[in-house]
Amino acid sequence: MDRMTIQKYLRESTLGFIGAGQMAQAIADGLVKQGLIMPGDIYASAPSERNLRSWKEKGMNVTHRNDDIVKNCKTIFLAVKPQYLNEALSAITPTLDKIPRLFVSVIAGISSTALEEALSTLVPSSRVVRVMPNTPLRVGAGCSVFCGGCTSVDRDTEIVKGLLSELGLCLEIKESMMSGAGVIAGCGPAFMYMMIEAIADGGVNMGVPREMAQQLAAQTMLGAAQMVLKTGQHPGQLKDEVCSPGGSTIAGVQALEKCAIRSAMMAAVEASTLRSIELGKRK
Repeated sequence: MDRMTIQKYLRESTLGFIGAGQMAQAIADGLVKQGLIMPGDIYASAPSERNLRSWKEKGMNVTHRNDDIVKNCKTIFLAVKPQYLNEALSAITPTLDKIPRLFVSVIAGISSTALEEALSTLVPSSRVVRVMPNTPLRVGAGCSVFCGGCTSVDRDTEIVKGLLSELGLCLEIKESMMSGAGVIAGCGPAFMYMMIEAIADGGVNMGVPREMAQQLAAQTMLGAAQMVLKTGQHPGQLKDEVCSPGGSTIAGVQALEKCAIRSAMMAAVEASTLRSIELGKRK
């Protein structure tokens, strides 16, 4: 779905968020920044005034009633923590209207089937698409994965892909891959921030000013990522191209290998995946 079609869709359909935390705000801010929707066409609900304050300051509509979101919006992002899903759904009064509504779930660990079942008695005309985006959507550099539910139609997945593709990379996957792929996309930025911080700390330790070290580390990670994406080469091959025999880079690589950096990163993905599955079972 191209940009003009997405803009036309958003002009005809207000966008709602049940849950107003960091991920929801990143999506809303990204769409506004890209000129796809006006702030006044976005609604957000949350139990806490603290989470809604920044939305209101940006000219978006805020409420403490999830019913208001269902009543006013045809496309609704469910962006609550999995352990709070039942509480969020219990705040929705069953509707008898036949207006089709697309629920886009950003909830880790909750299958589309489980969500469709939960919504069936509240909003009978609802359809579900699962997504796992990340907060760099806010600056147009996001990474998202999505899959359609049993009740969704092709247009639903096209809408979701069209929206999120305007904010970065967006890939359709099988739902069976959602836990692992969702962690790479959704949790990955935190892992990357830790690496940027650690490299910057190393620079400070070697006498580089903090601000400069952080800028150098962040730009280097950005450049390395672009090399992988644009050349299509394996990261290991690109790494080898930088490592001269007996040089300084291979000495650093050896130090990282001694600290088991590969195992540490793999363990982080595994731990986050298992935690996501566990939280989904606690709903």
